[in-house]
Amino acid sequence: MRNIRREANDQFKKQQKEGKISEDEMFRLQEKVQKLTDKYTKEIDQLVSNKEKEIMTV
Repeated sequence: MRNIRREANDQFKKQQKEGKISEDEMFRLQEKVQKLTDKYTKEIDQLVSNKEKEIMTV
């Protein structure tokens, strides 16, 4: 998941250097990707925790 975030951020930087998006837009996109990464990391951690509890109760 972190690799995907890094690739997206690299793509944003490339587009900004090429003049396709502004620096402000690049930062907004990076922030949006970070929030999504945090959200799904939290969901994955919760699923893992629930599965661990399930396995331990058997």
